[in-house]
Amino acid sequence: MSALPRCPQCNSEFTYEDGGVYICPECAHEWSSQSAMQNEPTAKVYRDSAGNVLQDGDTVTVIKDLKLKGSGGVIKMGTKVKNIRLVDSDHDIDCKIDGFGAMSLKSEFVRKV
Repeated sequence: MSALPRCPQCNSEFTYEDGGVYICPECAHEWSSQSAMQNEPTAKVYRDSAGNVLQDGDTVTVIKDLKLKGSGGVIKMGTKVKNIRLVDSDHDIDCKIDGFGAMSLKSEFVRKV
């Protein structure tokens, strides 16, 4: 019996192979057998609106007015955001903005300073 790789998303041991694709029955994640053979974790590269690579701790500027959901406030274009933290979710950046508090931003709406 061959040893199949664990699921890279949920680390489940109950993976199975279908054609050239591995499938996890617990989280429904699918990945190719080619990528499982490489066994090299690839780090996600975060880029701003101009294509510059972002890193944790960078300072960025908001490039357009952003309306806030729920509060009715607006983050104005040109607002500086210091010491960003990159996260892997639907919004790429977690940060604190003076006067607004903690929030999440998408990298497509900022430019690196």
